[in-house]
Amino acid sequence: MAQSNSSSKAPYRILFVCLGNICRSPLAEAIMRQLLAEDPASSSQIEVDSAGIGGWHQGELADPRMRAHAARRGIEMTHRARQIKDGDFETFDQIIAMDDGNYEALRELAPTLEQQKKVVRMADYLEQMPWDHIPDPYYGGASGFELVLDLLTEGCTNLYHRYETQSDK
Repeated sequence: MAQSNSSSKAPYRILFVCLGNICRSPLAEAIMRQLLAEDPASSSQIEVDSAGIGGWHQGELADPRMRAHAARRGIEMTHRARQIKDGDFETFDQIIAMDDGNYEALRELAPTLEQQKKVVRMADYLEQMPWDHIPDPYYGGASGFELVLDLLTEGCTNLYHRYETQSDK
């Protein structure tokens, strides 16, 4: 990752959002944190967080099944669920929705048209896996959690490399 003027440049802030902030978005946050930890120069250039559209699980750790599947791949999930708030649209440079329902809800919640433009789909970062959304594994079985791990690992890796390429210019 380029380090030109990194001390004077504000970090790029990314917020991952799913429905309840207990499966997909905290996993994306954890994967991205792991990628950033592998490159100390980038950890000061990018900040990540996650939130949910709804506040049903505020203060809770991620779903235990998601944490268990992530742990088997060496990914630690420590985030506690929170609901998105108006200030997030000002704070974050990019807000990444896990599916179309999240995407539409976020665009409706965005206070301004300019802030609506910050909202993108996580599937936009998928290149190898032909999915148009990140499915919610909450009501499914183990294979659903593994699929989400695969999708978010690819998506976050591509997101990281895209940022890395842009910051090198």
